[in-house]
Amino acid sequence: MRTADQVKRKYHELASRKQALEALYAEAGEEARPELQAQAERLEDQLLLLEWVLNAPSGSYHG
Repeated sequence: MRTADQVKRKYHELASRKQALEALYAEAGEEARPELQAQAERLEDQLLLLEWVLNAPSGSYHG
């Protein structure tokens, strides 16, 4: 199991990678954009999962 700090570091790493990818997307030609868009969508999915892990509710659902 990862610690909260490890998850936060990974989140920030992926967020910076997404920003770099967005900069590449702005400069890319039409033929490269679909691949860059797919990569950005995968990064966004990973970021959403990490946000869920960081903000997971504590306690019992049926409690």
